[in-house]
Amino acid sequence: MKENIHPENYRFVVFKDINNDKTFICKSTVNTKESIKIKDKNYPLYKMEISSYSHPFFTGEKRFLGKTGPAEKFKRKYEKFKKL
Repeated sequence: MKENIHPENYRFVVFKDINNDKTFICKSTVNTKESIKIKDKNYPLYKMEISSYSHPFFTGEKRFLGKTGPAEKFKRKYEKFKKL
């Protein structure tokens, strides 16, 4: 194994899923600007848009993130350039 290539600043970080306010703690080197207090101890806080708590693959739910998909947006955008 190569030496001196791995980061040294591993610490416990709270990851928060902003879709459902679920949190979990694990070691990470991610940069954060916020912190959170859990059980009288401060941890760095990293907010995520999606995690295993809210991802449809893990939850089994089918959700529509938008009204139209990328293909429909592309067709609508370039419809005016369509040749007759």
